[in-house]
Amino acid sequence: MMAVTSACKDSKMGMDNGKYVRYTPEQVEALERLYHECPKPSSLRRQQLIRECPILSNIEPKQIKVWFQNRRCREKQRKESSRLQAVNRKLTAMNKLLMEENDRLQKQVSHLVYENSYFRQQTTQNVTLATTDTSCESVVTSGQRHLTPQRPPRDASPAGLMSIAEETLTEFLSKATGTAVEWVQMPGMKPGPDSIGIIAISHGCTGVASRACGLAGLEPTRVAELLKDRPSWFRDCRAVDVLNALSTGNGGTIELLYMQLYAPTTLAPARDFWLLRYTSVLEDGSLVVCERSLNNIQNGPSMPPVQPFVRAEMLPSGYLIRPCEGGGSIIHIVDHMDLEPWSVPEVLRPLYESSTLLAQRTTMAALRQLRQISQEVSQVTVSNWGRRPAALRALSQKLSKGFNEAVNGFTDEGWSMTESDGIDDVTVLVNSSPSKMMSANLSYANGFPSVSSAVLCAKASMLLQNVPPAILLKFLREHRSEWADSSIDAYSAVAVKAGPCSLPVSRTGSFGGQVILPLAHTIEHEEFMEVIKLENMDHYREDMIMPNDIFLLQLCSGVDENAIGTCAELIFAPIDASFSDDAGAPLLPSGFRIIPLDSGADASSPNRTLDLASALEVGPAGNKASGSSSRHCGSAKSVMTIAFQFAYETHLQENVAAMARQYLRSIISSVQRVALALAPSGFGSHVGLRPTPGTPEAQTLTRWICQSYRYFLGAELLKAVSDGSETILKTIWHHPDAVMCCSLKELPIFTFANQGGLDMLETTLVALQDITLEKIFDDHGRKTLYAEFPQIMQQGFTCFQSGICLSSMGRPVSYERAVAWKVLDEEENAHCICFMFINWSFV
Repeated sequence: MMAVTSACKDSKMGMDNGKYVRYTPEQVEALERLYHECPKPSSLRRQQLIRECPILSNIEPKQIKVWFQNRRCREKQRKESSRLQAVNRKLTAMNKLLMEENDRLQKQVSHLVYENSYFRQQTTQNVTLATTDTSCESVVTSGQRHLTPQRPPRDASPAGLMSIAEETLTEFLSKATGTAVEWVQMPGMKPGPDSIGIIAISHGCTGVASRACGLAGLEPTRVAELLKDRPSWFRDCRAVDVLNALSTGNGGTIELLYMQLYAPTTLAPARDFWLLRYTSVLEDGSLVVCERSLNNIQNGPSMPPVQPFVRAEMLPSGYLIRPCEGGGSIIHIVDHMDLEPWSVPEVLRPLYESSTLLAQRTTMAALRQLRQISQEVSQVTVSNWGRRPAALRALSQKLSKGFNEAVNGFTDEGWSMTESDGIDDVTVLVNSSPSKMMSANLSYANGFPSVSSAVLCAKASMLLQNVPPAILLKFLREHRSEWADSSIDAYSAVAVKAGPCSLPVSRTGSFGGQVILPLAHTIEHEEFMEVIKLENMDHYREDMIMPNDIFLLQLCSGVDENAIGTCAELIFAPIDASFSDDAGAPLLPSGFRIIPLDSGADASSPNRTLDLASALEVGPAGNKASGSSSRHCGSAKSVMTIAFQFAYETHLQENVAAMARQYLRSIISSVQRVALALAPSGFGSHVGLRPTPGTPEAQTLTRWICQSYRYFLGAELLKAVSDGSETILKTIWHHPDAVMCCSLKELPIFTFANQGGLDMLETTLVALQDITLEKIFDDHGRKTLYAEFPQIMQQGFTCFQSGICLSSMGRPVSYERAVAWKVLDEEENAHCICFMFINWSFV
């Protein structure tokens, strides 16, 4: 009996040992080491681990498998716990920020209610006085406001500068957390834990102002360091020079700065500022960096006006940086400037009177820089900017800076203007300075050296009407052949041979196409970098020294159609195939910049109705961001600036200048044609294109398509659709099958296609008109089409079985079946032929 009991006990202990294995510290250490090498080993790998580690020899492979499963589970739980803790800290900080913003808004409402009551009382008194006293003098005197006396000149001694600094701090804090400025929420910006922050713009104040509140996973000192380094994140900033610095008794620092800003377009001069910057720590531990312009200063260093800059004024602005519990910072940013709009042509003044533009290009840029760097710090491998995020950020900054230098053409950089050819639409500048040529001296790893010794820049600006910048920029990016000359691309990418015969000439239709290779993008995808490979360039090698393939490094931003007041940019520079993400690599940027001029949506406009309830349009499509529809209609204006740079040999200057002028004028002509096509018209805002001359409006055409389908095939093309032309157009436009029309000319070309048709042909409505019907079919398809064409004209329709056709890019497209029918107009004359490809897909 005792033996049986002992055996059962041993059996139970063995079962327990099988279920609950106790590992020694040495075994755990060995398993942890193996886990870091391979967290999910296979069965063979587990057996191999037992053989390689004698310390694990008494453990079964099944038990090893269970240990690894538990270890992966613990790792997953730990990561999820860390993530939730981080989210909780972020939500706590955002909640605190929103509560403070709510308190500030309540104070602003109380302040406005008080002012409203006061002005009503004053108005009542004035009316009473006017009825009792007909004297105009008494009425004018009673309503007269007390003007603030002009401030006396300030003393530039340390005590005087300290007085200015403390006053700047007080005024800045009153704007950041108080009611010194009437702030309204920026259209299209919604606060939330995943948003960039709480963005507001000014209304009814001097100059233009914007305000932002946001979070960053960085310590306050690091945030202050990044924000003070303005040239690293503010693309419009050319330079910031610290002319003097002194320490204050309270542990703060006062700095005297000189800052230069680029002009965004060739039609306006650049701006500069003479500033005082005060860095201090508040009693609650918050870090403050505030700035203001130094005007009217006595007995101190002065900064006289510098040509060709216009001296602008910065009103008290800055950064309030508060530490968060558990790490990170809460940042309040205020930018308040008077950009002297009187110094630019009247049509450009909205650029200098727009708080929205200031918020987009300055305030939000600061928050985006903080978010980008904080993500890079928190994540070891950042997928957005690749393995070298800092290098890629510096590279994008270099592209932008090079383009700004080309647009502005400062004489201290070595630029000088050439003589005009009698037409002032294009400006040509040359630069032969050694410092400039260091960045233009391209060399190729495949043995093609650069022999250029100078740089030439051709630039121009043009006004655009009714064209959303984002849509135009997308077209320029995706359809380079519409405006670019591949011979000029080749010329820009390499040095030319000596002699005028080596200069490129326009070769219409010679563009071989492009391949876009994504490289990097920022967190919110508002900016991305890519490499453009230009194909089929071999036919230029007979008269040019060049490699087999041409590559361009390209920076694109502002393609979000729902962003309000966004500047759209497409900047590119030729690179070698062996180019690395090294910010020190030579670049010669060219490109486009499109800036909206429509200030009607800006809250700083005194004529704007401040109806925040209209910020959302509720309809069948749900909520839309404010301004999403207004940008496509009305009198929306924008200014486009184009700048192209070319490296060349000095003795070829006249020939290169003539070529550059001709090329830029051809680009301007192409852009004007594209802009005209992209402007909204009778095609409807969802299509956004005008019909070609001689064709009916899209609504009329789609109605003819449906009527003809019903007449010849005896069925409805669209089901449960009202007879409204606009409804029919929308339904056909979003139809899942590819619907397209071609002309009845001797060589039929496409004149219209819905979204599915454009996607299938890989084209746009503008480029659609360059595609012939026979181009989309292979030899077998063309034979079938020619055989069926008479039947279409006689019977009115025909059906095709499944087959293959080609997109405009040469990609094969399969379809389940296709239908073609004759489209009749109102007088029952044949207008065109409509094709519908059903269930198509790329092969």
